[in-house]
Parts: sequence; structure tokens; C-alpha cells
Amino acid sequence: MTMNNENVRFLKPLLRGFPIVVLAMIIAVLAAKKYLNYVTPMYESTAKLKLADTQEGVPSANLFKDFDVFATPNKISTEIEVLKSTSLIEKTLEKLPFYTEIYRKGKVRSVELFNDSPIKVESILSDEKNYDKKFIINVNSNQNFTINSDSAKEIKGTFGVPTAIKGGKILITKNDSYLQSKPGAKIVDQYEVEFLSREKLLDKVNKNLDIVSVDKDVPVIRINYKSNVPEKASLLVNTLAETYIQDYIENKYRAANTTVDFLKNEIGQANNKLSGAENRIENYRNKENIINIPQETETDLRKISQLKIQKSNLKMNLDAIKNLNNYISEGKDNYLELAPNFEAFNDLLSTEMVKNMKLLQAEKKELLLTYTPEHEKVKIIDAKIKDLTDYQTESIKNTQKNLQIKYNDIDRDIQIAEQAFIGLPEKEKLLNIMNREFNLYEKNYNFLNEKRIDAEIAKAAKISFHKIITRGEMPKQPVSPMRSIIIIVAAIMSMIGSIALIYAVHFAKAKVNDVYTIEKNSTIPVAFTTPFIKSREKTMHHFLENVLEMELKEIIKDKNLICITSYDKSKQHRFHSKNIIKALQAQSRKVLVIDVAGNLENIENIDYIDFSEEKNLRLTSTDIENLIREKMTGNDLCIINNQSIKQGKLPLLFLKMADENLFVLDSRKTAEKTIMNVELLKDEYKLTNLWFVLNKEGYNPSLMTSIKSFINRKRS
Repeated sequence: MTMNNENVRFLKPLLRGFPIVVLAMIIAVLAAKKYLNYVTPMYESTAKLKLADTQEGVPSANLFKDFDVFATPNKISTEIEVLKSTSLIEKTLEKLPFYTEIYRKGKVRSVELFNDSPIKVESILSDEKNYDKKFIINVNSNQNFTINSDSAKEIKGTFGVPTAIKGGKILITKNDSYLQSKPGAKIVDQYEVEFLSREKLLDKVNKNLDIVSVDKDVPVIRINYKSNVPEKASLLVNTLAETYIQDYIENKYRAANTTVDFLKNEIGQANNKLSGAENRIENYRNKENIINIPQETETDLRKISQLKIQKSNLKMNLDAIKNLNNYISEGKDNYLELAPNFEAFNDLLSTEMVKNMKLLQAEKKELLLTYTPEHEKVKIIDAKIKDLTDYQTESIKNTQKNLQIKYNDIDRDIQIAEQAFIGLPEKEKLLNIMNREFNLYEKNYNFLNEKRIDAEIAKAAKISFHKIITRGEMPKQPVSPMRSIIIIVAAIMSMIGSIALIYAVHFAKAKVNDVYTIEKNSTIPVAFTTPFIKSREKTMHHFLENVLEMELKEIIKDKNLICITSYDKSKQHRFHSKNIIKALQAQSRKVLVIDVAGNLENIENIDYIDFSEEKNLRLTSTDIENLIREKMTGNDLCIINNQSIKQGKLPLLFLKMADENLFVLDSRKTAEKTIMNVELLKDEYKLTNLWFVLNKEGYNPSLMTSIKSFINRKRS
């Protein structure tokens, strides 16, 4: 890989400034460690709270199923806002000793002691100005102390005795439990006490409190709190979670209690309405003689049906007996010759009488065969037959009358039974209305009693299905500042910053640096380059090689005028002018030296013309050229040690006059814009045969070398 390689060129400023990078990183790491020694560490504690699922209670327990009967479905975001609420945080802080902060005052920073304080401080402040104000307590001995504040003079006090201050009292006592646990604890020291106001403490807590959900679909809330005291962090998250659950139970108890009272009042009113409805139904039933309308209606209908059946039967019997009676009445004179239908008159007695009459009739026929109708025996038979027929006839008449009476009675009973159905629909309607009203009051009464029982259970069971699944533990390691990360970041940032500074300075200086820069900015060719020569013994070797290179490029020709110049200062090309002359002399060349800059001394065995004096400005270009041509007689070459371009117009004259022009650029000192300026000069003055010479090519001294050289220059 050559020096012209783009990557190497880009890394050269970094390699040169590498000590700056290392130094900056070391300083940054040391500063970060120093900062970490004095910064107040922050500790974080986390508690996790599982919210109750109102759709489920304890498994397999119907009593606790949907236990929280007054809750709505939980929304995680709502519960998070409840946890962040000022009222809940205030309830939490009332249980914690956070309103008083005690610090051990140091030279650089103060450290909060909390429960590790050898003293306890209590206050009764009537003036609001005493809140959020620092009180300096200097403990002078095991008995005495002094109190200082910004607006008060020093106040002396004794442990265990209230000390009066402006706008209140302060009681300072020894923390005996802490002193007993740590016998070697130092009590004589300087302390700083601050009594926090409600607003400042809430602001401090809210700033370090972070409450988020584990996942939007998981009813678990994570409570994070940061504090400079580990115990404070764990205390607050645990107490906040406990207060949230306790507050939930208290709110549920108050709601249940209010509901129970409301339900008792409503149950009393519902009971009165229910009793009134019952009384109205009872009075109406008594008034209308109603026992059970459906059963009574069914009974009456069955009774009427049976009566009508009986009536039909009687009607048929009555019609039959009437026909029989009419038949007998029409043929009573020849009764025995009649053949009546006794279907409707078929009792055993009648049947027996008919049999007897037939027997008597048969007996009479037999007697008539023997006796006359006037015979006593025949007459006796006739009398018996007449008695039986008369009895039979009268019996039929009586039977007809009896059947008629029964028929009339049944018909009357049917009419009476049918009277019960008159007005029945209206009675049934009114009774249904009263029953419906009663059922409504009864349903309402039962519902209220069920809810009262649920509310009584909720009131009696002071539990909540919200629960702490992870309690906040006292952190051992601080979460901020993160030492390793801060040190690494400091080192990286210092490295980046120093590298950026190195490149910023590099590009701001914009020096020539290398041949690539020349070729990128100009069409003027490079005659040769000169490395940084550390050893003087090698100087001649290098310049002999440079002279040889110029010969190969036909810069050095017989009788040529070679002008050597630079842009800013003539001393920038003096080294090259002097050593090129010596190299040419070493080649046994006769050299005419025109010293326009006037800085070549102690060069032996040469023809030397000093053009640095002011009087030479009076000469014309023709005069100068004639003078040089005259002096060239007997010399092989002419070397013009020109002035720098910035010194005036005279150097431009020699540039125009010379056959070859060597323009020396210093890689460490010559600005990059000089290349463009030389290019403009070439175009403006139509300079020909112009070559660049790069001095200190590839020279990239380290920062330490540059500092050392700077110190040496200052000393010299």
C-alpha cells in the first residue's frame, strides 16, 4: 500500500493525533469516575399488583362467585390513574416518614440518612415559610447542638428539649436504636434538615414514580419508584400497593354499608305495599265469597252438567210415564185387554202386580169355563183384578206427579247453579289485577332481600381479590448512574470528540500534505519530492538524487536559468536552494547564484550576485537579463534563489525570466489554497515550465514530536 492510497491518506491525521485521542479518553474516564464518586445514586424498587377479575371469584365457591357485586369490569388504565391519584399518594405518604429529610452534610455533597441517622428530628411549624427550607444542625456534643438557617441566627439547643425557632418548634432526639445497633456511629457532625411541604413532596414522588401495565391484556400493574435511599424505594411501592388494596376495601365497605341502609328502607316500604295488597285480596275474597275461582268454576260446571244429565233422564221417564198414563186412561174400561209399555214403569212391585193380574185373569178364564160370571168365585176374582188395576192406575199417576216434581226441582237447581257464573269474568279480572299487583310487590320484596343479603356479605367480608403478587425488595445496586455505561460512553464520546477535533483542525488548516493534494488541485507537474531528512549526512545523497531526477525530466539543461521560489516566506525554499547548489557543485558544475532573497551565505566557489538590495528595483527586466547573461559566461547553470511571492512583484519578474521554475511547497506549512493561487499566477502571467517541489513528503510527526519541536524553537 502506497502513501497515495486514499485510506492511508484519510487515516494519517488520526495517526498523528492518536496521542490526543488517548489523552482525551483518559481524561474523560477519570472525569467520569470523579463524577460518579460525587453524584447521588438512585435506587429502584418494583412491586407488582394483580387486579381482581370481576367475572370470576374463588373457584368452586358460589358464595364468592362475582363477589364484588358493586364493581364494574376493571380497566387497567383506569386503575393506573387511581394509583397515580393525589388522594391515594397522600394516604400512602401519611403512613411514611417522608416529610422530614435528614442529610449528613459533606464538603462536596450531602447524603440522606433516613433510618441510618443518629438523630431524630420532629417539628411543629406554624409558619409556612419554614417548609422547604434547609436547617443546618451542628451537633457539638452528645448533649448540645446549634441550629442555623438562612434567615435566623444560630440557636442553641439540647437533645430531648423542644427548641423554639421563628414560626415553630423543633425537637431533636438521639436515635437510640440506631446508636445501639452501631456503637461506633459518629453523632458529632454537621447535619442538614428539610421539612417538606405537601406540594414539594408530592411533586418529588410523582417525578420518580412510574406505574405501567405489564401488558394491555394482562391485569397486572407494575409500580416502580426511584429514590436515593434504597429503603425509601421499597417502602413506598409496598405501602402504595397496600394502601390501594385497603382503600379499595374501604370504598367497597362504604358502598356496601350505604347499600344495606338503602335496601333496608326500600324493603320496609316494599313490605308495607305487599301487606296492603294481601289485605285487599283477602277482603275481596271475603266479600265475594271466593275461595278458588278455577276450582269453584270447575265444580259448578260439573254440578250443572250432572243436573242436566239427571234432567234429561227424568224428562225421558216423565214423557214415558205420561204416555203410559194417557194410554191407560183411555182404555181403563178394558184394562185387561190393554198391552201397555212398562219401560218407564218397571219396578219390582209393578212387575209383580202385572204378573198377579195375569194370573187372576187366567184363573178367571178357567172359572168361566165352569162357572158363570155371576158366580161368587168369579166376582171375587174380578174384585181382586179391579183392586190391582185401580192400584196400578193410581200408582202410575203418582209416579208421573213425582217425576214432574223432580224434574221441576232439577230445573230450578240448574238455574240456581247457573246464577254463579253471572259476573264471574269481572270478578276474575279484578282478582287477577290484585294478584298481579301482589306478585310485583312480592318479586320486588324478594329481589331487595336477595340484594340485602349480598350486600351484608360484602359488608362483612373485608377482603379484596386485588393482591400483591410481587413485593418491592430493597435494592442492593443503584439503577443510576450506571457506572460502566457512563464510563464507556465518556470514553467513546471523548474519542469521537477528539477525532472530530483532529479532523476539524486538519481540514481547517488545509495544508498540502502530499502529492495527491497537488495533483487534485492543479495541472502543474511535480518535479520531485523531498522527504523529511533526519540525518544531515543524508542530505547530499537525497539532493543528488533530486538533481538526477531533474536532469531526467530535462529541467536541468546547459545554460538554463532555474528559479527556486515559495509563496509565503523565502526561508521555505532556502534549504532547497542551498542544497541544490551544493549538489550541482558536487557534480563539478559551475553555478551562477542569483540571491534575490538574500539568505544564502557561506557558499564557496560560486559566482554570486546579491539582488536583495532595494536599488535593484530600479533596474529594468532587460537590464537584469543582460546582467545575468553576461555573468553566465563560464558557468553551466544559473540558480535564482527568489523571494517569496508575497514579498512583492520582483519575484514575478524572475519567474517570468527563468527557463525553469521550481515552486517549493512545504507539506506541513503550505496551505492547500496556495496551489490554486500558483495556478492563477501561472495563467495570469503566462508562466511556462513551472514545477512543484514538495518538501517533507510523507512527513507526519506525532503530537509529542510537534510539541517538543515547538518548545525547542521557543528556547532557541
